[in-house]
Amino acid sequence: MNRRHVLLGSAATLATGGYLLTRPQGGTPAGHLISPAYAQDADIDTSIIPEMQLGDPDAPVTVIEYASFTCPHCARFHVGPFKQLKADYIDTGKINFIYREVYFDRYGLWASMIARCGGGERFFGITDLIYARHDQWTRAGGPTEIADELRKIGRLAGLDDDTLEACLQDQTMARTLVAWYQENAEEHGIDSTPSFMINDRKYQNMSYADFSALIDEALGT
Repeated sequence: MNRRHVLLGSAATLATGGYLLTRPQGGTPAGHLISPAYAQDADIDTSIIPEMQLGDPDAPVTVIEYASFTCPHCARFHVGPFKQLKADYIDTGKINFIYREVYFDRYGLWASMIARCGGGERFFGITDLIYARHDQWTRAGGPTEIADELRKIGRLAGLDDDTLEACLQDQTMARTLVAWYQENAEEHGIDSTPSFMINDRKYQNMSYADFSALIDEALGT
């Protein structure tokens, strides 16, 4: 059974008593987070979730990265090859790059809510901090310690405590993000991270040389 099916098949809920982070359900394994009923609500409007995009939106090649903030392979990609991708293809306007979060566990969702708390202008900067400190916050201990480490990252990015708490306690946004993720995962068959869509063709984690070659092929260069 792959990780996405574990996520969707769980009977656990995300939060109790109105506290998204400060009162996580005791004993709930990180990988057993969200039941199908949690996100599959007809009243959830996933169109309100903005795409986090870099580069030229009108570029001939669109690369979508599907990543989990708790995924060590994703962290290694972002602290290394992603910087080269940005220099070679994003900053030069050759590709439209879109980052989409995957929620295999509650901690990845919490990190996503921190990253999105600063809006689109701060998202990628906060994402860089989350990945740069990946080992520190993911290994901080239990839910309380991990939440505190994520708050620290938010403060480093210039978010004040009131703003952070408003974002982290927003259960409506949490439900909407999970529903949005599930729609994306179903559309593109995402069951592992990092996964990449290059002009609607899916690829798994690979070396930067192979990644670059696929992009060049799509660009016709």
